[in-house]
Amino acid sequence: MNRSFKMASFLFLGLAVASSACKKEEEEISGSEETVVSVESSYFTAANTNTTVTIVPCTLSDGTETDCYEIVTTSMPTDHQMGPWCPDNISDDASAGGIWLEGGVVYDVDGAFVQNMASFYNDSTWQMYDANGDIYTTDTEQECIDAANPNVGAAYENFCVECIPSYIATVSHTWTIPITPVLQEVAVDFMTAGQPGPPPGQSTIPSTRGLALNGVEFSAPAPVSNILGAYTLAPFDDAGGHINVSQGYHYHAATGVSYAVAQDDGHADLIGYALDGHGIYARLDADGNEPTDLDDCRGHYDEVRGYHYHVDAAGNNNFINCLKGAYVE
Repeated sequence: MNRSFKMASFLFLGLAVASSACKKEEEEISGSEETVVSVESSYFTAANTNTTVTIVPCTLSDGTETDCYEIVTTSMPTDHQMGPWCPDNISDDASAGGIWLEGGVVYDVDGAFVQNMASFYNDSTWQMYDANGDIYTTDTEQECIDAANPNVGAAYENFCVECIPSYIATVSHTWTIPITPVLQEVAVDFMTAGQPGPPPGQSTIPSTRGLALNGVEFSAPAPVSNILGAYTLAPFDDAGGHINVSQGYHYHAATGVSYAVAQDDGHADLIGYALDGHGIYARLDADGNEPTDLDDCRGHYDEVRGYHYHVDAAGNNNFINCLKGAYVE
């Protein structure tokens, strides 16, 4: 073999090895950018044994035909108690009531909060208690239904609206979430509360943000202006939830009370899944830090969890802002 042929062969081999190494590196980088984490269904049943999960075929909003988890819940958590919501008297401390979300701040609904509502909202119409300091509160299921009506009249003005778990003993919900999320180029905004829906037969955009691991709905923001406009107060409990008889118990804020799955690397805990199958995590990590690279949906990417969301601050009456993945219509 002549020297020039040997040199050519050596150069070709070197280029091949370099090319192979570069290709492998590109594949590893590409793979790391495409980490997709499927829904872990066992978390739902671990958090609430009354939850059932089955696999069903489904079609997503982008036309993808795939398998989904069909999750049937009672809307009643077993990992924490529900309530209390309304204190009985203006002398009661915070343990007797729940919380209220206003202007990004979480307030204890204790007796003093109710007593000072006229000053708090700069409106003298607020007077939710009698001469003895007893707070006007809905006491029956019918009163709960009537006071939660968007067109509630003057009969319930200055009432604290409290609906209790016994009113929703038979309520159940079925949620269908893709097992493996399918990320989209363009995010989809949630349907705004009160916005007219599309014509029959056309696709709909959900308003529900997702599902906590304990089976409780992460609901759209509470219609605070409507509640206050009727001079009613519908507090949330310390877990960020309250009840209406059709929706059952549902959350409007993540306060760190519900079932969570800790992460080995100090990342914020997993607390649920969005309707597109992407994980929903607590706002802060183990060191108390919030991610600084969240997109408009409150999501971002890492190599362990793939694309995922982080909830908003509890006082903002919000979880996430939009869906970055395809969902079941």
